Amino acid sequence: QVQLVESGGGLVQAGDSLRLSCAVSGRTVSALTMGWFRQAPGKEREFVAAINWIGTRYADSVKGRFTISRDNAKATMSLQMNSLKSEDTAVYYCAVRSGRGSTASTASSDYNYWGQGTQVTVSA
Repeated sequence: QVQLVESGGGLVQAGDSLRLSCAVSGRTVSALTMGWFRQAPGKEREFVAAINWIGTRYADSVKGRFTISRDNAKATMSLQMNSLKSEDTAVYYCAVRSGRGSTASTASSDYNYWGQGTQVTVSA
């Protein structure tokens, strides 16, 4: 059974930085696609970033501000968020896509395992 646990959310001001982490248990992560999604109140869940064995992929709204990375030895994934804006306020979820060598999909339906989410609030 794969379990994902996010941490690192909080309340920050616009322009600040925040780092989210996702700990994965139950699977070896080195060959998996892992991603971050977010959901703001009243909105659908949206893609933020993904990382697989080839590289990384970002939503246009966060490109240049957010950096996704992972530590295979520690089975963790991180999202470094810089220059935060009020529109970044959302619950952030980490996700894992089953299947070795899968693509870094932007579709939430392609991901099989999800964390419980961590709240990020950016005040203007």
